[in-house]
Amino acid sequence: MAATTTATCSFHFPSPTLSSHSHFLTNNYSQLSPSPFSLPKFNTYTFSNLASRQNICMPKTLSASFTNPVVSLNREPMVTPYNVLITGSTKGIGYALAREFLKAGDNVLICSRSHERVETSVQNLREEFGEHHVWGTKCDVKNGEDVKNLVSFAQEKLKYIDIWINNAGSNAYSYKPLAEASDEDLIEVVTTNTLGLMICCREAMKMMASQPRGGHIFNIDGAGSDGRPTPRFAAYGATKRSVVHLTKSLQAELQMQDVKNVMVHNLSPGMVTTDLLMSGANTKQAKFFINVLAEPPEVVAEYLVPNIRSILANGSMKPTYIRFLTGFKAYSQIFSRFAFGARRNRHILED
Repeated sequence: MAATTTATCSFHFPSPTLSSHSHFLTNNYSQLSPSPFSLPKFNTYTFSNLASRQNICMPKTLSASFTNPVVSLNREPMVTPYNVLITGSTKGIGYALAREFLKAGDNVLICSRSHERVETSVQNLREEFGEHHVWGTKCDVKNGEDVKNLVSFAQEKLKYIDIWINNAGSNAYSYKPLAEASDEDLIEVVTTNTLGLMICCREAMKMMASQPRGGHIFNIDGAGSDGRPTPRFAAYGATKRSVVHLTKSLQAELQMQDVKNVMVHNLSPGMVTTDLLMSGANTKQAKFFINVLAEPPEVVAEYLVPNIRSILANGSMKPTYIRFLTGFKAYSQIFSRFAFGARRNRHILED
């Protein structure tokens, strides 16, 4: 579950009691689990192929729009070092991912809507990893012109991008029922998390489709992405639900257009101890789950980055959903807490 603010999550649950563990796990964990999201899988998204199997005559213009490839480039193999672009990457999980890619020897471009945070982050990363491996620029993802300028900046500094991670997101640091949310907060959440993601995906796909190496786009999910309720941050959960749908739709469009050198994936960091998550740790239930399930950004990045890089190393162009906090891991940690008192007060003092 995943923020410029880093997109992670917070929780509001009925009070757990030791006398009703089974009921508690079933009804409360259903609100937070980044559990596998599954829909029926289709072997083809190409309407013209379906039509041919059913002996249906399609209009030439319709058939051509689905079958003509957008790009006819032969795909070159991806070799290290990889060029990586991460939105919302001056703090939290975005910054941790940037550091981990740099530790692996890759080149990284970071961005944020705060010019000051970009300058500070670039300076810190260059002091650690050198002058010639990290760049940064200001970008507000919900502004189309900003994202186009981000692409131009990336092409100027790195020529091409192998990995584009859409991490920028916002909850407006607001944890309250939707009926109490301001217009400004709702607009901030929806335009950043939904419109901004769409704009970034559009520009990333256009850029990568023209690259002989192609590229991989990773959309970070968050609380609500599996369809479970997110009380106190309903708007955030709704936007994160749309992330999964958008990713699947883009995968279908790329297949219909016969684009073979670009793929869109989902990335699930789980609960990460960022400013956004901790700002909602004001209930007993939130503190409980943060201590039991959340991990520091550095720990999550250490797991995610090797898994992301392995997709490129293996030459795979299949859609992937990489999860740090699996359902099994979450249930195991909750059980250990009830059975042995494990993970108490790890990040925040419980009442």
